Amino acid sequence: MALNRRRFLKNTSVLASTYALGGCRRIFEPRPRTQSHTELLGSYWTIAGGAVPASDREYSPFDFRDRAEALAEGGFTGMGIWHADLDKILESYTLSEMKHILDDNGIKYFELEFLMDWFVTDSERRKQSDRQRVKLLKAAEFLSARHIKVGDFFNTPASLPQVTDAFAGLCADAANAGTRILFELMPFSMLTGLKDTLAMFEGAGAGNGGMMLDTWHIVKLGITNEEVAQIPKRYLLGVELNDGYLKTPPGMTMQDETTGYRQLCGEGEFDLNGLIAAIKSTGFDGPWGVEVLNNELKTWPLEKIVSRVHETTMAQFKV
Repeated sequence: MALNRRRFLKNTSVLASTYALGGCRRIFEPRPRTQSHTELLGSYWTIAGGAVPASDREYSPFDFRDRAEALAEGGFTGMGIWHADLDKILESYTLSEMKHILDDNGIKYFELEFLMDWFVTDSERRKQSDRQRVKLLKAAEFLSARHIKVGDFFNTPASLPQVTDAFAGLCADAANAGTRILFELMPFSMLTGLKDTLAMFEGAGAGNGGMMLDTWHIVKLGITNEEVAQIPKRYLLGVELNDGYLKTPPGMTMQDETTGYRQLCGEGEFDLNGLIAAIKSTGFDGPWGVEVLNNELKTWPLEKIVSRVHETTMAQFKV
């Protein structure tokens, strides 16, 4: 049975008290999982604490083991990490130790992100991307990662044939590492339309390649629930839930909004129940990632983040 350090410390004190009363009880029982079939993955930026996107402090101040244990205690079966966070974690843990931590805490679904510039022709950008690619694929294979997230943040000009060929090559490398490649469609990417994105998947013809659907990006792109419901199941391979503003508030850029003002599920203006229903109608059944980049959330203790994220997200599946 997997031994969780937090549970060990808690149960050790319980055991001492029990013996003092002259009794004995079984310890190290795993926390009962919810009876729901809904499985949640704690996406990196949700539980990254004080990590700052697009800076030299993109790594989490929370220890990797602490994150895995907190998620497991909080009812999650998946977790994700960012590429800069991976570098930081490897200063304290080996890949082998990371794998043991994931297994010991029942983390079934592991997500790695983020690979950029995998499709560009600029030699310097591509060289850096290729180095990142090797690192992420190595970690994915060792850690049995479910998928690697890829995309673009700069609306980089690129033709559909160009990105299709690049995506096919990336998926082939990922297949050799035993993982998937999930392209995240967003307003900032080189492809911003659902039609072109699906055409890229179709042209690449890779069984391990498809879409990461983030509700924030889908709403901002104006993609309707009806369009979401028509996405072929074979291409909808990942989902990230969050809530937010329907329109960017005055005085705030979209970049500010996406990195600091997303909302917990059910606490914003999105038709999240309708979106979830549309996603389910495609045949998608999880795991459901939760990606909430929120400045207030970053200041909370890890346990509070995990508890509130689990509570607010699961509430959307009980409606």
